[in-house]
Amino acid sequence: MSEVKRGLGRGLSSLLGEVAREQPIAGEAPRPAGIQMMSTARLMPNSAQPRRHFDEAAIEELASSLKERGLIQPIVVRPSDAGYYQIVAGERRWRAAQKAQLHEVPVIVRQLGDAETLEIAIIENVQRQDLNAIEEADAYQRLARDFGHKQEEIARLVGKSRSHVANLLRLLDLPMSVRQAVVDGKLSMGHARALIGATDPAALAEEVIRRDLSVRQTEELARGGKPPRAPAPSVGPTSNADVALLERQLRDQLGLKVGIAYGAKGGTVTISYATLDQLDMLCQRLSGEGF
Repeated sequence: MSEVKRGLGRGLSSLLGEVAREQPIAGEAPRPAGIQMMSTARLMPNSAQPRRHFDEAAIEELASSLKERGLIQPIVVRPSDAGYYQIVAGERRWRAAQKAQLHEVPVIVRQLGDAETLEIAIIENVQRQDLNAIEEADAYQRLARDFGHKQEEIARLVGKSRSHVANLLRLLDLPMSVRQAVVDGKLSMGHARALIGATDPAALAEEVIRRDLSVRQTEELARGGKPPRAPAPSVGPTSNADVALLERQLRDQLGLKVGIAYGAKGGTVTISYATLDQLDMLCQRLSGEGF
């Protein structure tokens, strides 16, 4: 069994190995095993990085922190051509270090193949919940297409259920306009999944966005029926504008209908789901796994 296969399901530590196994920087005198400092100019991003969208505001915020405290967590790299090193994990930190005008950053140099490089990049981003659903699905598809990984292997690698991997891969069957709406945050993963198999998912997606429909309403619309009308505003505590805003924020994050009721002695938060897939997704979010 290959080294890549043995590493499946054991997380970043097993894939990266111990610090003592790190490789020396080419052209420099040997150093004790451990984290090494390297010029930011010698690092280059990985074109196969699963993460395509970087929040510039978040990078600016990180850059401000780096100016004060420096970069604490090292960047994982592998040797490339002409004395350069390709970033395996930590591109966001590298971008922020450049904005903070740091000339050197701590790195861990590893000899890694293309499959291991993609695996580590996926694990890091999934654990940090840095990927949107389409980016995550694209990364899984590359593992399957380019390196022959089965869905069960991918699931063990990222610590998710096989159904989670399968459902994400199904999103790639949607038209580009629908996938882009997910990337842009206009549709949740739950909305997109409800549109899979619909007669005209692109047109339905536009209607869902325009009418601000819930996932349950979207499912009804995709089945060819009329989506249930939104409930009338409740009278009492939940009619408060701040609570209504919070309900909407939670609904957008979860892709499910959320209701909040409160009073002088506390209250309740109600999350409604329509399918077992939605329940599975909710359990993953509540347990910290993300989408």
